[in-house]
This record gives sequence, structure tokens and C-alpha cells, in this order.
Amino acid sequence: MLRSRSLAPLRHRPFARLWVGAFGSNIGTWMETVAVGILLQSTTHRATWSGLALAAGFAPNGVLGPVGGALADRISRRVLLLTTTSIQTVLAGVLAALAAWGRPGPVAVILILFASGAANAIGFPSYQAILPDLVPTEDVAGAVALSSAQWNLGRVIGPALAGLVIEFGGYASAFLVNTISFFGVIAVIATLPLPPPLHDEQTQLLRSIRGGVRFASRDPGLRIVLTVIAFASLLAAPFIALVPAVADKVFHEPTVGTWLLVTAQGTGAVAMALVLGPMHARFGSRRTLLTVVGALPLALLGYAAAPALWAAVLAILVVGFLYLGMLSSCTTIAQLRSPAHLRGRVLSLLMALLGLVYPIGAVAQGALGDGIGLRVTIAGAALCLAAALVAIRLLARASLQGLETDAVRHPTRAARSSITV
Repeated sequence: MLRSRSLAPLRHRPFARLWVGAFGSNIGTWMETVAVGILLQSTTHRATWSGLALAAGFAPNGVLGPVGGALADRISRRVLLLTTTSIQTVLAGVLAALAAWGRPGPVAVILILFASGAANAIGFPSYQAILPDLVPTEDVAGAVALSSAQWNLGRVIGPALAGLVIEFGGYASAFLVNTISFFGVIAVIATLPLPPPLHDEQTQLLRSIRGGVRFASRDPGLRIVLTVIAFASLLAAPFIALVPAVADKVFHEPTVGTWLLVTAQGTGAVAMALVLGPMHARFGSRRTLLTVVGALPLALLGYAAAPALWAAVLAILVVGFLYLGMLSSCTTIAQLRSPAHLRGRVLSLLMALLGLVYPIGAVAQGALGDGIGLRVTIAGAALCLAAALVAIRLLARASLQGLETDAVRHPTRAARSSITV
């Protein structure tokens, strides 16, 4: 029964096709991510560069995410996704070419990652916004979780393939595989059955963005979700950026350690994806989110204190399990509490927070890790996250009920003007 409910969204052919196409692309993306991390760590031996690499990919979300969200609600989401994915394909090819000519410097790598991140920032709100159009409402949580699962399955498979490809073909080969992997998802997006835009294209872009911000600020559940995302992005998410540095500086296994830690985190995330849909159905979105986010600081403390690589692998597996639960729960709540014509803009606010806050946390924790040690840095961030969550529970208790999605009713088309302008 658990397996049947977890995999229910895959019974819907459009979602299943998108899932498979995105899965292939994400394997390539994770090959590139790991290859970049190992390349930068091996050439600079500084955790700061690892933080900068992750920050470069996410920073554009802070500015361009809301723009992408507004565009997703006013023009064809298909066209937007095809355009931005094609740009990412070209940039991946440029990185492969540079690596083929010789090891690219860290600055060149960062600039390419930044440009690719900008394209992703504009396109990703459309990807998130189309998921509820591909499955029934009762399967949305499962679809979000399965989308995260294929991302994290890529995290499991991609690093393993990256290690093999780098060993026998070098960094250029890993980057080339990523370039090729984009073509599958492009073919799927081009043929998906998607509804036309719901928003008036004549509305000014900034006015459209403000409409999304206004709606999110008035909804108690969305306010909690955005607050949780902000603190988690600053204090929890940087553990992802620091994996190559932890493998190198703490456990002295830069290549094997990075692969093991990244794979373990992805495995934990996949495990959560298989149970998250049933958890939401049985316990509700509020209880599920509060449980997983409340346990996250404890898991991070265990990761920081791990005495050996094998213990860190087990700890980061749990961290990946809980982090995916937090992020997917927040995304599901945002999707179900947002009307279709505002969905892209509301979801882009989550991306904007990740884009603004996560790079700050990644760079800051990377610099602190170089100065006071990675164990102390990760443990300190976990304690700060625990304190922030306690404060949210105490100061916003009345808003927590807004995390439920069962009774959400969206305004009719005739009433939308009051919240879109």
C-alpha cells in the first residue's frame, strides 16, 4: 500500500515522461556538480571555493527567480522551459570544451555556473508550476516527492558515474555527458500536454511579481513556509556545499569521500521521497513538516561529530532524508495553497530565498570552516537552526495551522484581480 501510494503519480503518462527525462538530465547535472567540486578542491584546497561554486549556481535565484515566476504565469511555460534548458545545454558544452583544452581556472568555472544558474532561475518556477497540471490534486505531494527523488537518484548515480568517467576520460568527459543529458528532457518538454497561461499578459512584470508577494504575505501557511526555508537555507543547506571540503580536510579522502557522502545524502533523500506522500496523507502537511524540520538539527549535529568517514556517511544519510522532507513539504504546501494563476510566482519566492540566503550561508560556512574548522562550523549552524525553530514555534503558533492544505479553497477567476494587482 505504501509503495502503491508513493508511486501513484507515475501512473499518469505525462508526469512519468517528464520524470524519466528529468532523471536523465539530473544524472548529468550531478556528474558535473561532483566533477566541479573535485576539480576546485584539488586545485585550490580551499573550502571557500566549494562554497563559491554552489553559491554561483544558486545566487541568480535571488533576483531572477521572481522574474521567472512572473513569466511562468504570463507566457507559455513550455516555451520558457525549452529556452532556458537550451541555454543550460550550451553552457555545459562550453565548460566541456574548456576542460578539453586544459583545466579551467576557478574564476571561469564560477562564471559558467553563474550563467547556468541564471537560466535555471528563470525556468525552474515553470517546472514546479506544471507539476499540479500533470497529476490529480491528491497526487501532488507524491509528484513533488518523486521529482525530488529523481533529483536525488541522480545524486546517487551521477557521482558514481562521475568518478568512473573522470578516472578514464577526465573532467571534459564528465562535462560532455552532462551536455548530452539535456536533450532528453528537452524532447519531453516539447511534447507535454500543458494548459495555456492563466495570467493577463498585459499586466506589468513588476506589478505581477508584487501580486505574488502580496498573496504569500497574506497567507499564514506560506509565511511559515518562507520563514522555514530562509533559516534552513542559511543554516542547514550549506552542508551540501561543504561535502568536498569535509571529505578532504576532515577525513582526508577527497575523491572517494566526496562520492560516499554525496551518494549517502542522495540515498537518504530517495528514501524520504518514497514515504513523504503517504506521510502527508496520513499525518497532514503541518505535522509532517514540523517533524522533519525539528529533527534536522539533531542529524546535523551527528554529522558534525562523526568520528570516522563511515559514521559521517550514516549521519549524512539521515540528514539527506530529513532535508528532502523539509524542502519537499514546503514546496507541496506552497503549491497547494496557491491558485494556479499565482503558482509560478509563489514558488519563485521559495527559489528567491534559496538564491539569496543559501549562497550567503555556503560562503560564510566555507570561510568559517577554513578558519575555525568544519566540525565546529556545522555544529554551530545546527544549534542556531534549532534555536530559530523554537522561536518560530513560540512566536508564530497561531500561524502554524496555516500549514494544512486539506481545506484550502482558491478564489474563482472573477475574484482574482484583488490578489494579482
